[in-house]
Amino acid sequence: MAEAAQATAVRRVRSRPALWWVGLVVAVGFLAVLPWFMKGFMQTLMARFLIFSIFAMSYNIIFGYGGMLSLGHAAFFGIGGYTVGLLFLHGDITLFWIVAPLTVVFSLAGGAALSFLALRVTGLYFLLITFGLGQLLYSLSWNIRWFNSAGMQGIAAIPFPDMGLPGFAWTNRSFYYFVLVWFVLSYLAINRIAESPFGRGLVGIREGENRMKALGYDVWLFRYLALVVSALFAGWAGMLFAYNNSFVYPVNFSFDYSWLPMLMVILGGAATRIGPIVGALIVVFAEFYVSQLTKERWPLILGILFVAVIMYFRGGIVVALVRLRKRLEG
Repeated sequence: MAEAAQATAVRRVRSRPALWWVGLVVAVGFLAVLPWFMKGFMQTLMARFLIFSIFAMSYNIIFGYGGMLSLGHAAFFGIGGYTVGLLFLHGDITLFWIVAPLTVVFSLAGGAALSFLALRVTGLYFLLITFGLGQLLYSLSWNIRWFNSAGMQGIAAIPFPDMGLPGFAWTNRSFYYFVLVWFVLSYLAINRIAESPFGRGLVGIREGENRMKALGYDVWLFRYLALVVSALFAGWAGMLFAYNNSFVYPVNFSFDYSWLPMLMVILGGAATRIGPIVGALIVVFAEFYVSQLTKERWPLILGILFVAVIMYFRGGIVVALVRLRKRLEG
């Protein structure tokens, strides 16, 4: 009964396409105006929120729509970030029109290889092998000097991308708008995927794998493609993160970053259009403001928030708000 109610709420979140487009235009307009009323650091923080929204939306493809719980999604995020860092460190390559295509290539290649290994098993074993693959990349990036600047763990002083435009100079505000453009494009692309026959097939596999097999669907191939597509968007988010943070470090591959998109999706609402974005908003800004008061207790507060949502907002905050609106409407 509870699952049926949640499915109904999710359908209501996806309904009313005209209203959705109006809401999208208003939201993008608000995000476009907002930096003019913020100082440089807050513009960087807003860019971080948009980047993690892309990261969370990429996770929503495999978890929200595909029902695959992964603890190694940071592997793809780290691949994107380290593509930027290594090109800068070893080749002094910062031209965006070289870095971006290579990020796509390495993210897809990493997604194809790691997903092939992970999908050799299912269920709990899939969860464990994704965790292991992420930790493997973390260990390699930590111990191999080629992945680190001299005398440190990670790669520092990564500049904003060179766009190849004479006279153009980056500011925090202009980079925010750069990220905003990619956020909007990623949002539209991921939602297009979710509403496509492929996305509906993923949902069908999540809800009834055996039934979909009986109908002739190649379940393994659907899951594999979902993981590869998800890796592409996660890698792109990792690239933007490297630019915004001006630093990449081995932790970007680790469980510390793998559980963040999972948490964001669960907090906001899996398999919804704006759930991952709401989750990213809560986590990024809660971390910032809580860390100003008591940085060492942020993980404790985050854990409490996670437990509270699981117990009292089943399906996520967005789904809970839809249910509340339904009750108020009678």
